[in-house]
Amino acid sequence: MARDEQLKERWEAVITLLSNRFADGDKLDLDAIIYLVGVQELGQLHRKFKKDDKLNLMHIAICRLLEPFGYYEFEYYDEEGWPHYKVLEQLPPLKAGEQSVLMKDAIVQYFLENEVIQ
Repeated sequence: MARDEQLKERWEAVITLLSNRFADGDKLDLDAIIYLVGVQELGQLHRKFKKDDKLNLMHIAICRLLEPFGYYEFEYYDEEGWPHYKVLEQLPPLKAGEQSVLMKDAIVQYFLENEVIQ
């Protein structure tokens, strides 16, 4: 199976799983999935978040998702339990479609790594 086809199938598996679990089957978009990864990484699952917190959760998720690709490295947890990352390498300039594919690939890898999908 071609890599693109495998990524597409795995991405659909992630969308289906998360949409059924968190959105009553309504299809979640990429940003919603990034947000959920951020909540998972923070580990404060039953907390209400403010708008600024939501942006920070997405930042945490992006750092964590791109860490295996060599763009970020985990540094420490602050006194409130929020993870902090440092930039190892700047992301190359990417077109919107390329950014989307990179993030989908990173999300699929995250869920494979955590044995949520196969």
